[in-house]
Amino acid sequence: MQKNTLSERLERFRSIMLEEELDTFLVSVPENRYYLSGFEAEDLLLTESSGCLLITQSAQYLLTDPRYEEAARKEAPDFKLAIYSTGLKQLLPELFSALKSERLGVEEHFLTVKRFREVEEALSIVRPSAALIPCEDLVERLRIRKDDAEIEKIQRSIRLTEKALQTVWDALAPGKTEKEMAWLIEKTIREGGGQAVSFPPIVATGQNAALPHGVPTDRRIGSGEMVILDLGSKLEGYCSDMTRTWVSGVPDPKLVEIYKTVRQAQLAAQDKIRAGIDSVAVDSAARDLIRDAGYGDNFGHGLGHGVGLAVHEKPGLRKVEPTLLDENMVVTVEPGIYLPGFAGVRLENMVRVTKMGCELLTREEFFYDW
Repeated sequence: MQKNTLSERLERFRSIMLEEELDTFLVSVPENRYYLSGFEAEDLLLTESSGCLLITQSAQYLLTDPRYEEAARKEAPDFKLAIYSTGLKQLLPELFSALKSERLGVEEHFLTVKRFREVEEALSIVRPSAALIPCEDLVERLRIRKDDAEIEKIQRSIRLTEKALQTVWDALAPGKTEKEMAWLIEKTIREGGGQAVSFPPIVATGQNAALPHGVPTDRRIGSGEMVILDLGSKLEGYCSDMTRTWVSGVPDPKLVEIYKTVRQAQLAAQDKIRAGIDSVAVDSAARDLIRDAGYGDNFGHGLGHGVGLAVHEKPGLRKVEPTLLDENMVVTVEPGIYLPGFAGVRLENMVRVTKMGCELLTREEFFYDW
């Protein structure tokens, strides 16, 4: 990552700290840590951290353990490195004292209760008068809008995902199992240069397609069934996410009806997206159409979500938590209809918000035009 980019991000984040009256901030969300420092290590579990950032107006520290010391020096050269051997709490009292921390912000949406208490105790030992300030989504305020380099990386990730979709689309046939197709997706993404899938692929056939987040099973594709394919890749740190629904043979007329409804809802929402519009209004454009078609109770999830360093991030396109969309936000548009015991359909595109509308990032392929 370019040094100038990281410097600009830190400068903008320090402005947010001033607005929130924070003299010190502890960054623990892995994507936020990378966004501000360039340190690429991944956290496998919420309880296993590969490091944190400690930021003030004049200093920036990367706290990590010996496993990552060499990588940290190379990837985050502008951060002062602090190495702990017995856990984060080993370093915090000395650092809080040296930095004269009085108002310390922490990411409450990510810290475990145990880690929060460790930070709280370390601060109270050396700065009894200091305040620990739980914060949410401060770094995410910056991440929500993508710069040109980020959008290019997202587009490359999308191209890799589309390649995997083409491979599995060509391989789909009655008798193939969900697990076989899910593995083919993962294999294609890995062999195509992807760091990983951005989430475990969803391949859901027949009745299983009524499960929005169904886990691939040994169930075989039957004739006349719908198959939901939800997949994404991670490439150069950035994620992609798209869904298409494949049809085996000649589908039941009811399936054609719900497919058409979902597609119309997706197009209606995409037509609504532009900078300055409320995210709830975009969700409603699709949700109202599905409701008016008689399937309001069969669309239970939000219309979409942001995608970037994480596959699910701000902003959300849903009935709650309204957000004014702005240029260069990248979001999914993924309405669905799920009929328990029968079938389901979901269609998902990724788009970039523009001043006058939205730019489609995923190709208009793998749709049926009944």
